[in-house]
Amino acid sequence: MKNSELLQAIVQNAIDGIISINEKGIVQSINPSACKLFGYIPEEVVGKNISMLMPPPDQLQHDHYLRRYQVTHKPRIIGIGREVTGLRRDGSTFPLRLGVSEVIYHETTFFVGFIHDLTQQKEVEERLKDYAIHLEELVEIRTQSLNETIRALEIAKEQISNSLENERELSKLKSRFISMASHEFRTPLSTIQLSASLIDKYAEPAGITEISRHTGKIKGSVTGLTAILNNFLQMEKLETGKVEANMSEFDLVELSEEITEEMQQLAKTKQVLNYTNVGALSDITLDKNLLKNCIVNLITNAIKYSGDDAVIEFITENNAGNCTIQVKDNGIGIPKEDQKYLFQAFFRAHNTGTIPGTGLGLNIVARHVELMNGSVEFESTANGTIFTLKFRTA
Repeated sequence: MKNSELLQAIVQNAIDGIISINEKGIVQSINPSACKLFGYIPEEVVGKNISMLMPPPDQLQHDHYLRRYQVTHKPRIIGIGREVTGLRRDGSTFPLRLGVSEVIYHETTFFVGFIHDLTQQKEVEERLKDYAIHLEELVEIRTQSLNETIRALEIAKEQISNSLENERELSKLKSRFISMASHEFRTPLSTIQLSASLIDKYAEPAGITEISRHTGKIKGSVTGLTAILNNFLQMEKLETGKVEANMSEFDLVELSEEITEEMQQLAKTKQVLNYTNVGALSDITLDKNLLKNCIVNLITNAIKYSGDDAVIEFITENNAGNCTIQVKDNGIGIPKEDQKYLFQAFFRAHNTGTIPGTGLGLNIVARHVELMNGSVEFESTANGTIFTLKFRTA
């Protein structure tokens, strides 16, 4: 087969449309795929100005663009390619990606356009955008419902405390209610989280950053609500004596690096979490799960109450007989008049404003540290806060 015959066969059987024009914009050839896209037969297009395939205002500007390119050789499409709109024979329009190459053959200049129909891609993008918006609306409704339920839980606690004479009956009723509510909400929250992740996965090939932004907000809201439910459930277990310290030996540095990686994913976009180990030893004997819960709570607070570009320091020091863990931030600090109440359940400093929270995290930290025979201290100013956990390990 001759090269010219092979080239002709390739053009005629190409999936994308291929059209060639001369320097005056007159169509010299059009392949079957392009004819199908625009709804013409070759005889209706060849010999006509290419502008017949363009809607206004491109139709009127095309010849001017060709002349300007021939003078300046500064391309807007030629050699670059971009998304444009095509005009079919029936008057309808469709989106397409157009790439144009300049070809010189026997001292004659031609322009060859390669046309890829974007109709299906655009339809998929629109469906994904609509789905993301719809899912975000559903999450907002569920978030509002969950927040109202949590507020109702707090109100119910106070009302039940005032109405029941027997403290033991109150404790059992409250524990059952909190445990039931926490477990009941976990399933829909997990479903929402999974759906948001699937949207991210299916939207990634289309390159729609707007969808990732929306799903990020969804997953952030779900993570926050899950943490609130976990705190309520953990508080219930502490109050009923179901939490005990199970001491075992583990690698503190390895655990801390794992926590740092997890928490960096939850930090605000420009926040940085720096982990440093200055101790001589790595292995330690404590309750690994309780310690991780304490550190996660402290870092979560540092992320929540620090600025968008804050640097949060996480430091461990494990030497013979003593272990110190510090979390430092440069956030809003804790007002001096509020510091004496800081570890009380449901207490929140008056400068937290609209930042969400339950006031349970630090109370849980203090009680977990106590179970491991440790102590928790803090220093706070308007420029930030340092929390320090201390343990005797020998």
